Amino acid sequence: MGFKTVLGGPLLSATVLLAGLTAGSFLNLVIHRGPVMWKLVDAPARGDLIRPRSYCPKCRTPLRFPNLLPIASYVLQKGRCAACGASISARYPVVEAMAGVSTLLSVSAFGLSLAALAATVFALALIALAFIDAETGFLPDAITLPLLSAGLAANAVSLFARPLDALIGAVAGFFAFWAIGVAYRRLRRRDGLGLGDAKLLAAIGAWTGWVYLPLVIFTAAVMTLMVAVARRKTKKTDEIPFGPGLCAAGFAALFFGERLVSAL
Repeated sequence: MGFKTVLGGPLLSATVLLAGLTAGSFLNLVIHRGPVMWKLVDAPARGDLIRPRSYCPKCRTPLRFPNLLPIASYVLQKGRCAACGASISARYPVVEAMAGVSTLLSVSAFGLSLAALAATVFALALIALAFIDAETGFLPDAITLPLLSAGLAANAVSLFARPLDALIGAVAGFFAFWAIGVAYRRLRRRDGLGLGDAKLLAAIGAWTGWVYLPLVIFTAAVMTLMVAVARRKTKKTDEIPFGPGLCAAGFAALFFGERLVSAL
């Protein structure tokens, strides 16, 4: 389906995009504050996702409404805090843009429907998980487990896969990565894949069904290997999280799975 056919014109398209950008702004809060709230990182807790209001991490000046406009505020302020001039991470507009495009893609693929809403939730959760894992090395249960439950609930009415396929996908996804992790630990005497990766693959399997799991694992492995090669050339030796690759592959499987499989 094309954007014009499904979205019904520029006004609706703009509304959907704005909703996605706004959701992306909230995702940045989740990515920034969530790991502290869930005690994934060693830092003092400072409220929750709602309070206190957003502020500059450098000078702690509360942000006014114009400073919170997705992407636009970053561009107008040239990537710097309006109060102290400190540099603002490019992650903020990138996450907002990804959320906006994902929301448009969901409505384009599934129309104004329950499936589009569910696909948007799936995509937004994957964006948050990818950035949290990239920045902290953790995949929080606070997101992966509800995402798993949501996938099973969505496919209880066969939104994206048959109920049995979704259940098998969840179970197979978890135990596939659990087995790989155990084998790696015995061979290398250290952890390679954590249970967070297994729970994430289980969640993806619950959404896409078991049939796309090989595609997800292969795509994620290739993407992670490419990042590893690129980082080795820059002489960076820190561990590379597998979660971002899984998130990208899971997103591709839900939205483009049939095309990708038919192309192989």
